[in-house]
Amino acid sequence: MAEVRAKKALGQHFLTDLNIARKIAMSLSGGTAETPDKVLEVGCGMGVLTQFLLQREDVVAYGAEIDGESVEYLHAHYPAFAERLTEGDFLKMDLRTMYGDRLKIIGNFPYNISSQIFFKVLENRDIVPECVGMIQREVAVRLAEPPGSKEYGILSVLLQAWYDIEYLFTVGEKVFNPPPKVKSAVVRLVRNNVERLECDETLFIKVVKASFGQRRKMLRNSLKAAFGNFGGREHRFFTMRAEQLSVADFVELTQWVAENRE
Repeated sequence: MAEVRAKKALGQHFLTDLNIARKIAMSLSGGTAETPDKVLEVGCGMGVLTQFLLQREDVVAYGAEIDGESVEYLHAHYPAFAERLTEGDFLKMDLRTMYGDRLKIIGNFPYNISSQIFFKVLENRDIVPECVGMIQREVAVRLAEPPGSKEYGILSVLLQAWYDIEYLFTVGEKVFNPPPKVKSAVVRLVRNNVERLECDETLFIKVVKASFGQRRKMLRNSLKAAFGNFGGREHRFFTMRAEQLSVADFVELTQWVAENRE
């Protein structure tokens, strides 16, 4: 079968540099040859990353691919992988039912859904101990940024609450077909030791999203718009902006909102 044609609607940019593909595949930790880790590759394309995952004895590689043409290509070129390849939308998959209670995730993620992929990882944080992804460089920077940065946002706070995030390396435009208009980067997320936040986690997510909803305004305005005026009571963070708060600060703020919202 001929090479797969990249589809703009799916955000496909196929990596062509085998050294970079190998480096990404080796950036994910594994189990042992006796007890290998399950790894799900999101968006296998023509298997440039898949081939190096398949060479590892400390992982068992699975795949999720939405593009039928890519699935056909993978079946033809990696027949032994075919039975572990699922054709479908990763964002709609029930990961626990399909893969059990422990699954690592890797991929050259399509730019247009990279944030949604990370939200999916977050939803499954109890079964996903690690994730390595190549994404748009500006998104990678945003994920790893500390409080106080202009890049720091909703996804930064939510992911950093449950994962340690490491910016691994930058990837230039010329190693893709077709080349994207921006640089890419590879990040690694490793689950931290936080089993539960010391607050209502559903409310925590709502508070973070509301706080950044009007990020140029003080938190007083953002939170009152979402939760009411708290009976006129104010928190010490109300004169600050969302990007100034750490994960711990947002936990404290969530506890206060829970006690004071009307």
